[in-house]
Amino acid sequence: MTISPETLLQHTDAGTLWPTQDRDADNWPDLEVAYRDALAVRALREKRGEKPVGFKVGFTNRTIWERYGVFAPIWGTVWDTTLTRAEGDEGRLNLAQLAQPRLEPEVVFGLRATPPRAPTLEALFECIDWLAPGFEVVQSHCENWKFSAPETVADSGLHGRLLVGRSAPVRSFASSGEALDKLLAASTVRLSHGTQQMDQGQGANVLDGPLHALLHFVEELQEYAGAPDLKPGDVVTTGTWTDAWPVQAGQTWRADFAAPLPPLTVHFD
Repeated sequence: MTISPETLLQHTDAGTLWPTQDRDADNWPDLEVAYRDALAVRALREKRGEKPVGFKVGFTNRTIWERYGVFAPIWGTVWDTTLTRAEGDEGRLNLAQLAQPRLEPEVVFGLRATPPRAPTLEALFECIDWLAPGFEVVQSHCENWKFSAPETVADSGLHGRLLVGRSAPVRSFASSGEALDKLLAASTVRLSHGTQQMDQGQGANVLDGPLHALLHFVEELQEYAGAPDLKPGDVVTTGTWTDAWPVQAGQTWRADFAAPLPPLTVHFD
């Protein structure tokens, strides 16, 4: 049975899983068809008044590809209804209507200009305004997080919520794309739940570094016919440095990034 864009959006709004009988390989035989439907869902959300504010890039962390059975990056839309700015180094996120939510510590970029066609790292660096630590809450409407790559794309790139931490101008971190690339690739993060450390990761996990992950995304976006352009003011979150961890209301999690990135704490309601 075909799952229509309208039905996809209904499940997103309700936080309900896709019925097993509706999951069929014919729904999305490849990524191109899946992105077509994901963009149709995007159009439905815009029509009802939601505003796209950027993008998430998923499955950039090669260390978890085999675990989830997805072996290449994907992307989806971030919305004004899913984006929250932290106050200082802390923020709150509501998990209501999210399906099987999981938490990912990431680096978020803010764009000041639309990247040129086929940009270099240096050209891309010139298009960045700021960067910040972030927490993306991802979700899956497929039971037990078992899915195909096209299903993750059709499922809005698994995006649920995004908390953006304290941002700083990109040139306060580095004076060139090469320098920023090396800095972020070498940076580390410790992920904790309460007082217990749960995981640790490194920027290099995400396609050799968050700036490379951003570059890959820009190239993919530019190649996909019908995809929207990046624009000034957009945010792009570039993928988890650790595994994605199940979360629930009442919990507090913290990501301690290596300097100069600040830490970020999230409280879940």
